Amino acid sequence: MPDTVSSLLRAALGIGVFLGACWLMSENRRKINWRLVAGGMGLQFVLAILILRVPLVERAFDAVARFFVELLGFRREGAVFLFGDLVERTDTFGFIFAFQVLPTIVFFAAFSSVLYYVGILQRVVFAFAWLMKRTMRLSGAESLATAANIFVGQTEAPLVVRPYLAGMSRSEIMTLMAGGMATIAGGVLVSYIGMLGGDDPEARLLFARHLLTASILSAPAAIVAAKMMVPETRVVIETLELPRERMGSNLLDAATIGMADGVKLAVNVAGALLVFTALVALVNFVLREWVGGWSGLNAGIAALTGGRYDAFSLQFVLGVLFAPAAWLVGVAPQDVLGVGQLLGERMVLNEFFAYATLADMKAAGIIGDPRSVMIATYALCGFANIVSMGIQVGGIGALAPEQRSTLAALAFRAMLAGTFACLLTASTAAFLV
Repeated sequence: MPDTVSSLLRAALGIGVFLGACWLMSENRRKINWRLVAGGMGLQFVLAILILRVPLVERAFDAVARFFVELLGFRREGAVFLFGDLVERTDTFGFIFAFQVLPTIVFFAAFSSVLYYVGILQRVVFAFAWLMKRTMRLSGAESLATAANIFVGQTEAPLVVRPYLAGMSRSEIMTLMAGGMATIAGGVLVSYIGMLGGDDPEARLLFARHLLTASILSAPAAIVAAKMMVPETRVVIETLELPRERMGSNLLDAATIGMADGVKLAVNVAGALLVFTALVALVNFVLREWVGGWSGLNAGIAALTGGRYDAFSLQFVLGVLFAPAAWLVGVAPQDVLGVGQLLGERMVLNEFFAYATLADMKAAGIIGDPRSVMIATYALCGFANIVSMGIQVGGIGALAPEQRSTLAALAFRAMLAGTFACLLTASTAAFLV
């Protein structure tokens, strides 16, 4: 019980610290709309309580989570047809990633495209946008963009507000970018369910529930962080209206377009993991052999961490740098360094790399407290990393060339806002997990 109380107190302190950091980094502190901040944080807490504590809502949300888990089974049929018994190989991460994770990304991208074509996805997005607009008095464009980010990627969501991009204010652009940084796309979300849940149906359902909850809760948190760091200084258009364009000329065309986008995303994810893993190995070789070996740091670090880190490495450096944030979100004291490493990997590399590490740590018992695993799941659930800065400037800039200079100027701030949003979500979840 004392450990739980300590964790809750740290999580409460964390919310104050993260909001304080947004205030310190604000472009115009006098213009911060504190009613919006209170409304956004209140909406996040209410949604968290409804989803995680109210039985009726919890059961409904479990049904949605179970549907996402079922999608893994549908994906399996296509993967088995293409790859045969290779899909059943679970003895190495390579087999799991190549024949289970990547096919999931492709399938869900096509499925999302079909949902968009028939109009289901737009209606869900509109409902979330209406809720956030009513709660925080946002413009219609930024409400729609942030709601869309809950379900689709950071380059697809701006398509929902493409007609408004050219005229959006600096604060609206910041909100659009931060929303993309703080949430994840449905395709990779389903992949993380499989990675973290393994072959256990109950574990898959548990992680599906938490990942879906994390992506939803981070939307209002992203708005809060963005509006504190770049407050609105002009009158904005409040009209809330979805564009009526469809994706594809018919259902088959929509599925084909989604499939093509999914293949591109899967190749991008695979390429990023290959390159980043190799680069991390290169950096670790330098740190271990040239720095740690000559200076004697290797032995000292191994003794200091009880063997968790056997040498001076990038993982150790990231763990130390981000340990304060891990402590503030309420993870168990023995897991602070490990979760700090994960937070660092998410920012410097990407969330896919970090979730893969979390899955390994969970399997090896390195992060042994189930509550720490769950809080880490919430904290990592976003695209807030260095690579995403370039992706957003290039992707959104292609849709609105006149906003490219604004996008470039705000990219780093948006990444920080997305990071703070995920940490706020993890701190909120710490009260209820």
